[in-house]
Amino acid sequence: MFKNKRNAKIIAIAVVAFFVLGVVGIAVSQSGSSKAAGTSSNIGKVNYGRLVTENPEWTKMQQTMQTEYDQAKKDFDEKSKSMNDQEKEQYYNQLKERLDLKEQELKAPIFDKVNAAVKTVADAKGIAVVMDAGNVVYGGQDLTDDVMKNLTGK
Repeated sequence: MFKNKRNAKIIAIAVVAFFVLGVVGIAVSQSGSSKAAGTSSNIGKVNYGRLVTENPEWTKMQQTMQTEYDQAKKDFDEKSKSMNDQEKEQYYNQLKERLDLKEQELKAPIFDKVNAAVKTVADAKGIAVVMDAGNVVYGGQDLTDDVMKNLTGK
């Protein structure tokens, strides 16, 4: 009986020692790779807002939308003269919905073009994941300038 308790203690100590060595081994192997992750990583980051707003097509979209807003205001001012408050509100909501759809329609190709440029640059650099720079606290290779060159050709 005493021998069985001794064997149980030896086995328990061996299991604990094996577990501790395994944890230490994993920690050592991970500490080496984390240093490399800060400098060379397969994670990229881009300033997505800059890529969109500095895109030459963005200015054209804004000009088109300003024209649409001006026309909608003119239409509202003319047609709402003879409307009651409820009709004005309904007409306003219709115009707003139309403008929102138009804006989405004009922005979609710009976003598609930016996304395609991000993918092209990421694939060329062997980057597996690209995040918006605003969501990255540390690390990641900045691809913004390369994507901008791809978009503008400059």
